[in-house]
Amino acid sequence: MLNQDLWDRCIARLEADLPEKEISTWIRPLRVILNDDQMTLLAPNRIVMDRVKSDFLGRIQRTMSSLAAYDVVVNIAVGGTSSDPVRGTSAGGNAAAVLDDTMPYGRGKLDPRYTLASFIEGKSNSQARAAGLQVASAPGGIYNPLLIYGESGLGKTHLMHGIGNAILAEKANARIVYVGAEQWFNQMVSAIRYGRQVEFKNFYRTVDALLIDDIHFLAGKEHSQEEFFHTFNALIDGRKQIVMTCDRYPRELDALDDRLKSRFTWGLSVPIEPPEFETRIAILLAKADVLGVRLPEDVAVLVAQRIRSNVRELEGALHRLNASARLTGAAITAEFARLTLKDMLASYDRAVTLDNIKRTVAAYYNIRLADLTSVRRTRTLARPRQIAMALSKELTRHSYPEIGAAFGKDHTTVLHAVRKVAELCREDDRLKEDYENLLRQLTN
Repeated sequence: MLNQDLWDRCIARLEADLPEKEISTWIRPLRVILNDDQMTLLAPNRIVMDRVKSDFLGRIQRTMSSLAAYDVVVNIAVGGTSSDPVRGTSAGGNAAAVLDDTMPYGRGKLDPRYTLASFIEGKSNSQARAAGLQVASAPGGIYNPLLIYGESGLGKTHLMHGIGNAILAEKANARIVYVGAEQWFNQMVSAIRYGRQVEFKNFYRTVDALLIDDIHFLAGKEHSQEEFFHTFNALIDGRKQIVMTCDRYPRELDALDDRLKSRFTWGLSVPIEPPEFETRIAILLAKADVLGVRLPEDVAVLVAQRIRSNVRELEGALHRLNASARLTGAAITAEFARLTLKDMLASYDRAVTLDNIKRTVAAYYNIRLADLTSVRRTRTLARPRQIAMALSKELTRHSYPEIGAAFGKDHTTVLHAVRKVAELCREDDRLKEDYENLLRQLTN
């Protein structure tokens, strides 16, 4: 049966494993209810509950189960008692939650692993990285705010942390706050609920740099947008740096206030695109070095050829290879990778077919599907046909003869198309943009 001694020992183990700042900020504000084989943690507010749930709950459950010698169920909810925040227990239900006076508003802390130096640069993200370097060297300058936009998993958060870490490296006492837009919203709601609006506003309007992730979360939330509008103005007026990430260009957010759309583009807005083949290989090799994983280059090429959508999924493939190699004691080879990642690679293969490529290209150029397999050689048809063949070679495992058969051509025609499109992409920016647009449509 669970008892106070087990919880005290659990706290002692956590104190040995975690920094004192994390213990005092997230663990000590908790109150605990012990009952048979279940334990309920009461957080003083939703902010603490969310952080403990995401970062510490699993560790607490494993530690308690180890001490009790059986599986302990650990729940967490918002609540509170008047007893000691670490040692106190409660059998009288949840009292009203209160905000801890020492509770910082900033949601997260900068991850030291994410630096501008460790950010792998390629054609898809070079502009964003260059902007990050400029902001880090002159925060509050001409690129203020800096908005980095693009789909999930492309490195926006890495770049944002890198900027924050670079600013701190130059000015160790700078007040840098990194927070997700959802956490900022939750903190604002809590501040309103408990009459702490002035404290909330003062905190965010006096920082040296505000790094806010996933700003699109505020779309449709009128009161939050109004509050952020005034925070934004205060920071810009004070020449304090703002860095934001968004999943798309702000003017495409229908439910975002026009005033914010305008202000978000005052400084510099830079996109991050899905990484090209060479960059994907470089990312895999660099991350393997960080993990201490021996990843042969032919394996990196294999994975990069097949997984094209984003950096996060490349990392997932690498972690799976590493875990499987450790468990089996096997070396990571191309054949090992094919077997280990079989289901992941198969899902990508199924996602892109020759028929899908033809339909997508025909729709993009507003031509008939039959035009892609016709014998007509007019420029308006020949170029889309060549692009469709080049995409087929890049995105599928079909051979030149198989692709040729699908388009009613021989393999030499396909080979010529692949080479021609590669040449045109280097010389013609408009065609390159068409090709990259189609690549994104087919792989996302």
